[in-house]
Formats: sequence, C-alpha cells, structure tokens
Amino acid sequence: MAAYEHLPDGAHQAGGGVSGRVHQVRVFKPHVLDHLKKVYGAYGKGSWSPEQTAVFLKTVQHDTPSELALELADDKDWEESTFLKYMTSSVTSAVAPPEEQDLSWPLSAYFISSSHNTYLTGNQLSSDSSADAYKNVLLRGCRCIEVDVWDGDEPDSDSDTSISSSDEEVATSKPKKRLSSVKDKLPSSLTSKLEKTSLGKKLDKRISTSPTNTAPRTTANTTPTTSTKPATKPPTPTSPPATKKDKKNKKIKTPYSPSKTDSTTDSSNTLVQTTTTESTGPTDPKIHRSPSLKEPRVYHGYTLTKEVSFREVCIAIRDYAFAVTDSPLIVSLEVHCSPEQQLTMVAIMNETWAGLLLPEPKEDATTLPAPGNLRGKILVKVKYTPPPSASSTILSGGDTPPENVDPAAAKPKKPSKIIHTLSKLGIYTRGVTFKTLQQPEATMPTHIFSLSEGGVSEVHSKSAKELFEHNRCYLMRAYPSGFRIRSSNLDPAVFWRKGIQVVALNWQNWDEGMMLNEGMFAGTEGYVLKPEGYRPNKPLPPTSPTTAPQAQAVTHYTMDLTITVLAGQDIPLPLGDTKVSGFRPYLKVEIHVEEPGERHGTTEAVPDDGKEKEGEYKAKTKSLKGIDPDWKGQELVFKGIPGVVPELSFVRFLVRDDEIGKDSLAAWACVRLDRLREGYRFVHLMDARGVETEGVVLVRVDRRLY
Repeated sequence: MAAYEHLPDGAHQAGGGVSGRVHQVRVFKPHVLDHLKKVYGAYGKGSWSPEQTAVFLKTVQHDTPSELALELADDKDWEESTFLKYMTSSVTSAVAPPEEQDLSWPLSAYFISSSHNTYLTGNQLSSDSSADAYKNVLLRGCRCIEVDVWDGDEPDSDSDTSISSSDEEVATSKPKKRLSSVKDKLPSSLTSKLEKTSLGKKLDKRISTSPTNTAPRTTANTTPTTSTKPATKPPTPTSPPATKKDKKNKKIKTPYSPSKTDSTTDSSNTLVQTTTTESTGPTDPKIHRSPSLKEPRVYHGYTLTKEVSFREVCIAIRDYAFAVTDSPLIVSLEVHCSPEQQLTMVAIMNETWAGLLLPEPKEDATTLPAPGNLRGKILVKVKYTPPPSASSTILSGGDTPPENVDPAAAKPKKPSKIIHTLSKLGIYTRGVTFKTLQQPEATMPTHIFSLSEGGVSEVHSKSAKELFEHNRCYLMRAYPSGFRIRSSNLDPAVFWRKGIQVVALNWQNWDEGMMLNEGMFAGTEGYVLKPEGYRPNKPLPPTSPTTAPQAQAVTHYTMDLTITVLAGQDIPLPLGDTKVSGFRPYLKVEIHVEEPGERHGTTEAVPDDGKEKEGEYKAKTKSLKGIDPDWKGQELVFKGIPGVVPELSFVRFLVRDDEIGKDSLAAWACVRLDRLREGYRFVHLMDARGVETEGVVLVRVDRRLY
C-alpha cells in the first residue's frame, strides 16, 4: 500500500472526535501559573476547607456529581498545590466527556460521522487516490466511507516481461485517456472559472500534451465490451503493519490479520465471468477461474485523479474498520462498473471482508436495527435492485401500497444498472434514487436517499416539514456540491438540523466543516444520538423501567455566554511559519446556532444554501506577540442568542496570526454547546492540519440558557 507522507497520523488527527479523549496539561508556563494562583486566592485565604472546595466545584466549575465524589473523597483541605494538581487534570478540559453511549435506538436516530470521496488525498480534479486515505479516516473515527468503483483498464501488454521505456509511457498516459472528456463533462460555468485557476491551467497543459485519438476509459455510461487480451496480473497487496504511533495509542486495536482460511483470490488466478439471466437488472454473470482479468479500480470519474485498485481499498478497510471502535461501518459504493466487474467486486468483498459482512436475511426488515446490535459489522450501501419476484412491487413493511403516492413516481422503472448479486449486499442501507418524498420507496424501512447540498436546499424550500419527518424515521445522506473542486466542505450543522444522519465531508481538507464535525463527534464512537424530537419512536424495549418517552417537539433556548480569556501557552505557529518573533496571535470565538430559515416546518430557504460560513455571533481578543500570550482576562460577551438547540450548536475557538492580508490559522478547537464546560477550563488546541498539540488557552466560561 503506497504511503502518503502528507497524510498525518490519523490516530492523532481531529475530525472524528479526538478532542474528546483524555487531555492533561503537563506543566504551566509562569504567566498561566500566575493566573491560577490568583483564582485560588480569590476563593479563599490560605487553604480551602472541604466546604469552600465544594462551593467552588459546584457553583463555579459545575462539575458532575461523580467528579465531585472523587474530588472531595478524602475530605481534606485544598492547599494551593492541590488546586494546581486539579487544574492539570483532564477534568478541567473545556470539553465534557460524552454521556454513556446509548446505541439501542434505530439507525435513523443517530448522526453518523461520514466521509465523501474518501479515496482522494487532495482536490477533486487532479489529486491521488490512495488506500492510505481509508486508513487515515478510519483511525480518526469515521463510520461511513465512500468508494467510487469503475472498470479496470484493459491490459497494457500481452507479456510479463520487465517494464521498458515504452511500457512506462503507456503507464503514465493512463490518466490522459480521460482528459479529452473532462472539460466536456464539466458545466460551462465551472469551466470558465477553472480557466483562471492553477487547477484549470494544469488541466489545459495535460490535455495539450496528451496523445491524440485516444479512446476514453469505458464507464457505466458506455457499452462495456469483453476484452480478449490477457490482463496483467495485479499485485497482491499486503496488510499494512501497525506503526509505532499506532501501538502507542491505547485505543487502537491491532489491525485485522486474516487467518489461513481467510485468504484472498489465489495469486495465480483471477476471476472471469460469463452471464446468466436471473435478475431484473443487468444479467448476473457466473464466475470461473482464468489466468487473466482486469479488476475494478477506484478513482473520481472524468477527472485527472489517479486510481487505486478496489482490492487494495477493501484490504485497507478490513484492516482498519474496527481499529478504534467496533461500532458498525457503512461502506457507500458508487458503482460505475460493467455487470462482469460488479461480480468481481462481490467476490473481492466476500473474500476480503469474510466474517464482517451481514448475513443475507430470510426476509426484508420492517424496522431499522440498532447500531448496538451491529457491532463489528460492515454495512454495504449500494443502489437497490428489487429481486425478480419484487420487480413490480416495492415492499414497505406490508403488502398494502402506501397511500398518496405520486403517480409520476409510481411509473415503471428502467432496468437497474446494478446486478442483483451486488445489490443484495445492501441489507439495511439500500440506495434509492430520490424523486419525491412521496415516491413508493420513501416508506421502505431500509432505503437511504442521497442528495447533494443543493438538492437538500431545494427539497427543504418546498417541503421542510415533510423532509424533517422523513428523516426522523428513515436514512438520508447529504454530500458536497460537485463545484467544490478544491475539496471544500458544506456546513454540516445545517443538514444535521434537518435530521440528516449521514452528512459526508471531505476529510482531506481542513476548514470549518471538518471543525464542526470534530465538535459533534468528540469522544464518541462515530454515532451521536439525535436530540429529542429528532428521533423516531423506539420499537425496542426501554433501557430501564424509568425511561420516559421522548419529547416530540424540539426545544429551543435563548443563551447568554461569556468567555473570559486569561492566557495561552505553546500555541502552534501557522503552517509554514518558523519565526516565533513574527507571530501575533489573537483568539476569535464564533457561535454556530440555528438560523430561523433552518428550523423545520418553515418555508424559508436553507441559509446560504447550506454553504460554509462564519458563525453569526463572533468576537475576538487583542493581538499579542509570541506563542505564550497573556490576554489578562479579556471578556468576549454574547447576549440573547435565540433559537439554541444545545446538541446542535457549536462554539469555535480560532487562534489566528494578525498579519497583512488574510490572517493565517494557527490553531483551533470546536466544542458542541451541550459539551462546553463552565468555570475555569483549558481549551486544548489542534494545529491547522487538525493534529493534536500541547497548545492550550485558559478561559473562564459562564453560560445561561433560558
């Protein structure tokens, strides 16, 4: 597996919840220590009695009863040294630990940490595809990954001789085979914008130097042909060994190692298919052994992105799917392969993920299962193709068709391009093309709609209440617009507030969207239970006799918030900067809360069409010099913020360098509002690439919801 040095160690990179781990402050710099001594002196002279300690911990720090029991267990006076030891502990982190995970609700009751075009290591047009990208996001806690699968290339030669200069020319020209169609596939508005960018110039240069009269790669949109040439045997990838950093992290399990009986295809044979006629979609091929066959590849179609083998991707998924958590992993397949290569996909998945896939059920599910019952399992999301017996009927939990079905949506469907053998791997995550919220499949318990950010905005503008109600009971996925060539991200909170469970982001890019994702999933298993009012009725037995029914209405609050900024230490420099003397940091705080147009049941449009934007409420400190700034208690005050749902509101802390032009990001943290702890707290910072650092900011947090 090729290693990409620019991909940080996923075990220590944010995006999926690393900020929720145990973090301590090892040592206090002198100016931070001075502030803490002043705090100690302000709440009592000399040592604190147990009563004084209890008052401070309860009324200022708002520590939990379980924390108080530990902190006050010895019933002794708190000396200054005792207080300072308390302040170094993980209890003083600004991020509260998550409540005990309840994974007993149906899948649709959870937000799921999700990735878009997971295989890419950079932009959407010309970056590399890598199996290492899957390792990276899985070690960061991602629980829904995407794989775009295309037919493999035709064999480059008829022999197994060593590579010659002409062979190298053929190999390097593979991506160029797609160039002639790239611009034709892009909208004219995007093409004109690209011409002015470095990516556009790179595209023009590659096209001008590519061979002429080169046939484009066969895709699902063209008629597949069966090659009679022998294929070059693909190399057999090996499982990546655990790195030293992986072994040091206690939460990372040893990567999956196949047993002798869990082998992949015999290296001396590959798979060839012949067709049968047992499906309503394309004919399902039969399979037999042959010494030559191309295998499916993974890349971003109609772009310059380099490819990686589907088998290599599957091996990486197997090895790291459950390295940090055993909560279920959803693999979202975008299939552009011919029927023959679809069957090859099935064979590879069955071989590589043996024991990890769900068994085929005897009958269709009438409800979605709980993620707690799917631990250690891979859920395949793939387009749904009804079996032959159900070609004219869509099951929706019963034999009676749903009422008020849109007649247009009930018209006979075109034959699916997905063979049934592949489609039936999608048991609880059956992809269905979205037409309307009234189409027959919209009440099939196991369906999942996928809409672009613009598609969600359009549906919300016409049917906001219906969209929200659909997402209480059924799965939906939202993904970034195709215009996000540089892999920028949408604002995920906008879509979470619509009840959308799977909001796919570009994890290879660092921006506001990924920061909010980190805040949402901090310290979790990649699954976060939705707030009350966002969930379906629970068909499972209550977790305890005292469990009360959930509220059907969403509760909104008004909030007052004051962040008193005391000091920072060990602030990382912006990427590429090396001179501490030129660093002039300031701390900016942004509050991300629901806007009126986002509230379900309204007819207002999604704000900014769901595009990423700064928080509406923001304030910043003065700029200082160096990596150990002393802000001396500057107050950032936010009063009367309306429409606050704590579980779906976020506070972002951004340390930027005050410089001419755009202020470079040096460090950041993002905390979900219901997890933001009050009192004197340390905000533990990530650098501009989302990697953990020793940097902290000491603040006091005061909050009131009413």
